[in-house]
Amino acid sequence: MDIRLIKAPSPGVMRIIRARSGVRWGEDFCPAAVGLVQGKLIEMLVASDIAEKTAGVTVSDIRGACPQHMVCLAVAGDTAEVMECLARIERGGGEARGGV
Repeated sequence: MDIRLIKAPSPGVMRIIRARSGVRWGEDFCPAAVGLVQGKLIEMLVASDIAEKTAGVTVSDIRGACPQHMVCLAVAGDTAEVMECLARIERGGGEARGGV
């Protein structure tokens, strides 16, 4: 799984995410940070669950070349919250493998 953090995302990055996101975030949505998580579908579903249970962030899939496949997640919100979500995702949620 690849995990990256963008602090204070530029307007161009937000345009790309909006265009490729299933949620279609509005122009007024300008989070302090966006975490990007890329991996297998099963990993993305678990990562989304971990992020939403960890903090008050907004999670959305980012579609790749084939719209039927979720390849990347965007985790948006306050910088500290996004960083905590990414850390927990990287650790696997802090739970035993197979259950989150």
